Amino acid sequence: MQATAYTYDPESRSGQVLLDDGTPVPFDAPAFDAGGLRLLRPGQRVRVEAEGEGEDRRITLVTLYTF
Repeated sequence: MQATAYTYDPESRSGQVLLDDGTPVPFDAPAFDAGGLRLLRPGQRVRVEAEGEGEDRRITLVTLYTF
């Protein structure tokens, strides 16, 4: 699914993305590292993979969105 980077802390390599419906979903360092990224800027379009539903939804991968 696609999202927009909302926050990112380079020290912890964690942050939040906003889904297209405006829902913020946090991601942790393992999800960031799985995508092979070195940096993420708020406002960047990203592709994310998630597991779980509702409050239990967890981002497992964050990578740049490419066409």
